[in-house]
Amino acid sequence: MDISAFNGGRGMNKNKESTRYYSDAQEKEVCKVIRGQQTPNSGAGYFSKGDVVNAAASMLCECKCSMSDKNSFSIKKEWLEKNKMEMREKRLDNHCVAFNFGPNSESYYIIEKKLMRYLIDKLEEEVI
Repeated sequence: MDISAFNGGRGMNKNKESTRYYSDAQEKEVCKVIRGQQTPNSGAGYFSKGDVVNAAASMLCECKCSMSDKNSFSIKKEWLEKNKMEMREKRLDNHCVAFNFGPNSESYYIIEKKLMRYLIDKLEEEVI
């Protein structure tokens, strides 16, 4: 993810020392990938949960970013459980967690087994 593409300042925190700056850049990138909408205030509101939602795909995505380049990134089980709970609260069917290894690295996505099976089925259909 090249954060320089988000320097237009359209509602984004311009302070490169703030976590919000990097989170906002990652959320915007994830929106493009999953064709979703960024949740206001990063899902911190009472009714708006998660960071990115694609209602048509019934998908809620939680984004976790690193402010500096790293070789490893720890995933917490509580993130996955909270994301699943918020998915149910929003009456959605799918959820994922997106994370990266630094500001200019691509995002990786964690999905559940049922979504992985669906993905494999679709990939196999394309091959046939």
